Amino acid sequence: MDRRPIVFVTEGGEHIWAIINSLTDRFGPITVVLETPYSKRELLTRRARKLGWVSVAGQLGTMVLIRVAKRFLNGGIARIIAEEKLETGPRPGQQIVAVASANGPELIDVVAKLAPSVVFLASCRLLSARTLAAIPCPVINYHSGINPKYRGMNGGYWALATGDHGNFGSTVHIVDAGVDTGSVLYQARGNPEKGDSIASYAMRQAAFSRDICIRAVEDVLAARLTSVDTGLPSQQWYHPTIWQYLWTGIRRGVW
Repeated sequence: MDRRPIVFVTEGGEHIWAIINSLTDRFGPITVVLETPYSKRELLTRRARKLGWVSVAGQLGTMVLIRVAKRFLNGGIARIIAEEKLETGPRPGQQIVAVASANGPELIDVVAKLAPSVVFLASCRLLSARTLAAIPCPVINYHSGINPKYRGMNGGYWALATGDHGNFGSTVHIVDAGVDTGSVLYQARGNPEKGDSIASYAMRQAAFSRDICIRAVEDVLAARLTSVDTGLPSQQWYHPTIWQYLWTGIRRGVW
């Protein structure tokens, strides 16, 4: 089995650290490349070019509501963390390389220096074709949604919001130039519990998806990557607008 280093690229987040720490428990120390997220203004401007300002304004409303709601929902998130024994922050001694962007030269420098067996992405920028071409090892991604049906943002929420409860889950896939369009390696499905909401779905999904992340890396190290055909339609999703979110909550009880 390949024993070269593992590089994990992310903007961070408690549910992502839960996955990183699970990988560390299985494979030993991992180098984390921690990128600076887009500013809210830059993110919204980029999205408005594609979706229009009305939709983006509605999405911003939901984002603000979720941020406020998290202050009152931390108990639910803390319960998941406690019940699943998740470690949701960097451990002492964790090697972290801070970069402005995963598409900058720093990531390529890290890959050239460490010659990793795999680059694992989660919650980071879409890698450019140029960056992907400069990485000679497999690049895989953890996505909080069932691909290709729930590509993009809030995959767990949208599965529930559309009544597709059987596809509340996560995917590990090979990275290509598209948005969560690469070949699927593994998927995990589970169920939200009472009190879960859009603020806690990602933590719930991470909790039952740690095993597929480990299995995908094991496959890379053993040079046995095999993709699966899900037979699902493909669609990209974004944050719900505030009117979508409230209407779905009232009509379906999905918050």
